Amino acid sequence: MLRSMFTAINSLGSHQLFLDVVADNLANANTVGFKSSRVSFQTQFAQMMQTGAGPTADLGGVNPLQIGLGVQMGAVSPVFTQGALQGTGRNSDLAIQGDGFFIYAGGGQNYYSRDGGLQMDAEGYLVHGSSGLRLQGWTAVTSGSTATIDTGLPIGGIQLPFDTALARATTNATVGGNLSSETAIGDSFDVTMGVYDSLGVLQNVTVTYTKTADNTWDWAASGNGATGSGTVTFDTDGQYVSGGGQITIPGTNGAANTVFDLDATGMTQLAEESNAALLNQDGLAAGTFSSFFVAPGSGEVYGVYSNGMQQLLGQVALANFVNPNGLIRTGQNMWQESVNAGAAQIGAPGTGENGLIASGYLEGSNVDMAQEFTNMILAQRGFQASSRVITTSDEILQELVNLKR
Repeated sequence: MLRSMFTAINSLGSHQLFLDVVADNLANANTVGFKSSRVSFQTQFAQMMQTGAGPTADLGGVNPLQIGLGVQMGAVSPVFTQGALQGTGRNSDLAIQGDGFFIYAGGGQNYYSRDGGLQMDAEGYLVHGSSGLRLQGWTAVTSGSTATIDTGLPIGGIQLPFDTALARATTNATVGGNLSSETAIGDSFDVTMGVYDSLGVLQNVTVTYTKTADNTWDWAASGNGATGSGTVTFDTDGQYVSGGGQITIPGTNGAANTVFDLDATGMTQLAEESNAALLNQDGLAAGTFSSFFVAPGSGEVYGVYSNGMQQLLGQVALANFVNPNGLIRTGQNMWQESVNAGAAQIGAPGTGENGLIASGYLEGSNVDMAQEFTNMILAQRGFQASSRVITTSDEILQELVNLKR
């Protein structure tokens, strides 16, 4: 009689734990990057009441007689299915489409999360918005004007250069407009253009076009020490045939020499006034860091400057595990490694088993509320059934006690 009561009491505890898991799942139905948990039960030890016997020449075999002693919690496993992506409009919000975890660091230890709600701290580091842990990735290696990512280097914090400025020297300039066909041979026309050196300083250069023959003009650069010359030719319809060249301006105040190509393909020689002028050039004055964005898919981090320039600053790293169910929840949407999760396999988004980055989105909770309410009913009914067993056992014990009357 006591066996049934204790078995039912044990079942009460197990179904209470089941309800605890359901409650945790429902409580986190709106938690960013939350992964719901699933409960698995298993039987407890079964008491052997009678051993079995094998068949003989005259008798058949007898099965063993066992009475189970109840149920116990077998496992509480996280369910790593994809949560719905929710658009936020913030370029610092990231989500992962596919497998993988963001890597955060603090106190000398790495943490892993599906929560990509980022902010920039006072030192320019990208950090987890609610915990302040630093997002891990690779910092771009800059050589001249080119920045690259070496994913073979150790990961570290991604720091944005919020107090820096960036300029771009002119490498191409385009001249367009008309050189009058009525210009006498030997006469010239000046085109003044402004280009930028490597420090973002505007340098004025004058290109003098001198007519040397029908349909032929020589040009030469001057001003601020500029050198360069060439010839532009036109066909009988006044359309460009050939020409252009390269101009060099010596660097000043620590700037490198400015060398740019002069493109004259847009020029004509028609019977109208000369109006040739600089159409465009690709240099930029110095601009200060103003914002950043993360490229969708690759997770590359770019800085945006007030002059319109964009500079590669780093790349977000992702981690994957052989057994993510073995990770340990630590709170604040974070997980830690455990001996059964395996070592973190770190790589760039879109490589190996890692998913892609969705910029401007957050991953919602993957809790299925319909399933959780169903589980709540199952836990409640299991608890009620166990309570009824205890009540029935108590009534039988009461009948035994009343036998003495």
